[in-house]
Amino acid sequence: MSLSKKQVQHLRGLAHSLKPTVLLGNNGLTEAVLSEIELALGHHELIKVKVPSDDRDLKKQIIEAIVRETKAVKVHTIGHVLTIYKAAKEPKMVIPKI
Repeated sequence: MSLSKKQVQHLRGLAHSLKPTVLLGNNGLTEAVLSEIELALGHHELIKVKVPSDDRDLKKQIIEAIVRETKAVKVHTIGHVLTIYKAAKEPKMVIPKI
């Protein structure tokens, strides 16, 4: 699934007021964390994930793994916070068709 620039801008606007739903701990990206992200995406569709890592390359690899494993769309990354979107089976959010 890919989104247009307008759709990404719309989702970024919606995500602005959100707090991180999932926080990665000292163990990093585990199966339990991935299942929690999947559960949160199924319920909210648009979530923020906090990836606390001082190593930029490691943080980039973790973000890529989250997007790949969840089959979500990366909306935005700023600092340690990743915003992702995945439409639910019965979508609750309406994003523009443009």
